Parts: sequence; structure tokens; C-alpha cells
Amino acid sequence: MPRPDVIVIGLGAVGSAAAWQLARRGLRVLGIDRWHPPHAMGSTHGETRITRTAIGEGEQFVPLVRRSDEIWAELEEVGGEPLGLRCGALIIGAEGGTTEMHGRPGFVAGTVAAACSFNVPHEVLTADECRRCFPAFHPSDSDLVYYEPGAGMLFPERCVAAQLQAARNAGADLRLGEQVLAQQPIPGGVRVTTDKGVYEAAEAVIAAGAWAPGFAPHALARATVTRQVLHWLQPDDPALFEAGRCPVYIWAHGATSDDSFYGFPLVPGAEANGVKVADEQFLHPLTDPDLVERDTTDDETAALLADHLDGRLSGLARTALRRATCLYTSTPDAGFILDRMPGADRVTLVSACSGHGFKHSAAVGEQVALMVHEGRRSVPDGFSPAA
Repeated sequence: MPRPDVIVIGLGAVGSAAAWQLARRGLRVLGIDRWHPPHAMGSTHGETRITRTAIGEGEQFVPLVRRSDEIWAELEEVGGEPLGLRCGALIIGAEGGTTEMHGRPGFVAGTVAAACSFNVPHEVLTADECRRCFPAFHPSDSDLVYYEPGAGMLFPERCVAAQLQAARNAGADLRLGEQVLAQQPIPGGVRVTTDKGVYEAAEAVIAAGAWAPGFAPHALARATVTRQVLHWLQPDDPALFEAGRCPVYIWAHGATSDDSFYGFPLVPGAEANGVKVADEQFLHPLTDPDLVERDTTDDETAALLADHLDGRLSGLARTALRRATCLYTSTPDAGFILDRMPGADRVTLVSACSGHGFKHSAAVGEQVALMVHEGRRSVPDGFSPAA
């Protein structure tokens, strides 16, 4: 391969999207990933991710998710494989929807406002209507219950694999199982050193997820990495949790972002895996994602049940069929970073997770490609600058 125009470091949700979007614009792309995506070491695994159009984290994200939906549909048409399922979403907030989620007070009330602003089809249900329509859910009468019938779930491993194949088809050179050790500016470009070689390009994109702050510790100083645990539980009555009868769900029930949980119906064709449910924990940031504790315990499942599910979601076993760890990379405002690296403007930084990034990732990758291909130096609307 001749000298690439751009090197993409990290080929997960955003990196795979960026590699494809850059390659389809005619750029020579070299993509490098330490593992073999889709893999289970970072943030883009676990079978399912929620997608929803009305975004309680901020209305600036609505155009991103709508554009991502268009891109997923394009990939589905090309590849012939479904990348998601529209099964509806319940978003429930205590105290009339004023409780916090992803750092946003009034998360559910904000979701309703976004739906109204962007004409997203939705219903606001009474607690009794929710209980009758979805018998496993038990909101209190003071809860705000939002239902979005067009929401649903994405299959992240399929999405990443589809984008990587599309990138290859567009001419990208993807090096998997190769660890990037360093990147540094050189006259007219960037040098990237890996455990297998040294590469130079006109530009580089750092889309390394939880490992991105290690490549740009000062620029990404406000990004924190946290360990999350996913749980799969056996339903007592599988029919109650079938997709079509059970939506995806988010439930913010307390004073902080830690006081919430989310989950999914049974995945068609993979019902034996159980019902996936998880909470979010932000209290203990990691200093090094390589040192994350990958083992999980029954105590963590017991805490999920006691702190979140008991009295709210019924019909699930008390022990997990299996568990997995996942990493979040979050900013204080739960926003996304897309910017040129300070002092190295041929390096583009992107960190777009904050616990709600996957549904936006296809469009974020496109924004990365536009920034690089068109030589933009300003931060796009809806994104935050690096520190």
C-alpha cells in the first residue's frame, strides 16, 4: 500500500465507521486495532445497544441518531443482514421525570421535550397503562413513563463487522491484532509506531475508546473510564420478554446517574442467552483500562437486583446465566469530543461514548471523515472540544 492519507487508531464503533467513511471518499486508509474487532475488550460488545430518537441527554444529539439510522439502513441493504430491531422503548423517570441520567437532571422530562421538538412519535403513559401494557414493569403512580414505538436495539458486533467489511470493500487496509505504541507529529504528517512496524500518513484519527486518553492525556484529561457489568437473567415467563411484547427500557429512579438501570427483551434467535439488564456505575474511574477487573461476581448481580430491579421489574431469576464487563469513556457533561489535538492539528481526537454513544456512532464516524477529508479545523456543532 502506498503511504496512507490517514491512519485510524482503534476500529470499534467510531473507528470502524470513520475508516469506512474516509475510504468511501477516496482516501487511502490504514486502520489499526490491538485486537480483532468486533471484540469484547472495550465498549462495543454484549449483543445489544439501545437506540432511541428523542435524546434526553440533549437535543443536539437528535440529528446524529437520525443520520446514524440512515447509515445503518444503507449497510443493511448492502449486506443483507439486519443490524437492529425496532421493538419500542420505555423510558421511566421517578418524581415526574425529574431524576438524573447521564449527568442530566430531568432526563425523562427532557426526552419528552425532545420528542415534541423533533416530532418523534411517542406516548406518555400513566403508570397504570404501563403496567397493563407491559406486565413485567411496575412504575409508581408518580413516575413519568415515556414510550417511543420506533426505538429499539442495535446489534453492535454486527454493526462493527459491517462497517469494517464496507471499509475493506472501499480499499481500506485494516491491520488487526497490532498494538499502537505511540503517535507523534512529523513535518507534513504523523508517524505511528506499533509492535509490528512504523507507519507515516498525512493525518491520523485516534478513536481508541478507553485507551484514547493514553494517547492524548492532556487533551482528553476530562475523560474518565469506568468499568460496567452486563447481566443476562433467565425469565420466569419468556413470553413476557419477547421482542414485540417487551420494549427496551431505561429507568432513572434516584438522585444520581448511578440510580438507574436499563435492559432489553430477549433477542430473537438468541433467546437462550436470557434477558440482558445492567446498571451504570461512575464512582470508581480507572487509571488504566488494561488493569480493569474482567471477572464478575454473583454479588454484583445481587446488588443489581436489590438496588434497581426489586419492586420495579419482575419475572427474572435471582442468579445470572452469564455476565460481562464493558468500559465507558465519559465526559463530565456526558457529551462527545471531536477536535484536532492541541499542538498537533493533523491528529483528530474522537471520544463519543459517555454511556450513550453507540446509537450515534455511525454518524460520528461520518463527522470524523468530513473533518479530515475537508480539512476542517473547527469543532462540529453538537460536539465538545478537547481540553
